[in-house]
Amino acid sequence: MTKPISISDGRFLVNLARTAIGEYLSSRKVVEPPADTPKHLLEKSGVFVSLHSTKPTGQLRGCIGYPFPTEPLTVATIRSAIEAATGDPRFESVELSEFKKRVLVEVSVLTVPEELATKEPSERPKEIQIGRDGLIVGRGARRGLLLPQVAPEWHWDGEEFLCNCCLKAGLPPDAWLDKNTQVEKFQAAVFEEAEPGGEVRLKEL
Repeated sequence: MTKPISISDGRFLVNLARTAIGEYLSSRKVVEPPADTPKHLLEKSGVFVSLHSTKPTGQLRGCIGYPFPTEPLTVATIRSAIEAATGDPRFESVELSEFKKRVLVEVSVLTVPEELATKEPSERPKEIQIGRDGLIVGRGARRGLLLPQVAPEWHWDGEEFLCNCCLKAGLPPDAWLDKNTQVEKFQAAVFEEAEPGGEVRLKEL
């Protein structure tokens, strides 16, 4: 992205994600980016759309996205939103009535992932700032990603964050200590609804 993501951009993307899901659940139609889309939101960017049940449970209902900037941000947001609602294999598809009343939309706009600079795997936890960094762990065909907001939610330190990202990749929890395991970090601007279809705010991690 050539321009930092603002709160107004966040509102635009969260509202776009909600519109995309609602339209798809009601008519199976995939919406197009609106004509009034700000130009910089048409640039390629990584993005994830997460769905949560409203409180008191706040449980995850789906999370899908693009780790790397391979698609225009608005297009990736639309596709990720629909897949989060209907294609996350960990959850049953969201029903339209549930979505309208009991599901909150969260959009995370990612920076380009960068490999950790340290040459020594045992030093990797020191390069991770909890509440700022997300992680991608990979070895061979196995890859796992955890967004920056996950570690604070679970009160993990850097080592626990790495272990759980390895597990997400289907690797042993200590795989991050292997030089053949690639570890990348990224940051994200995270925007969330206060209530379904309601006010959009920047999430504090």
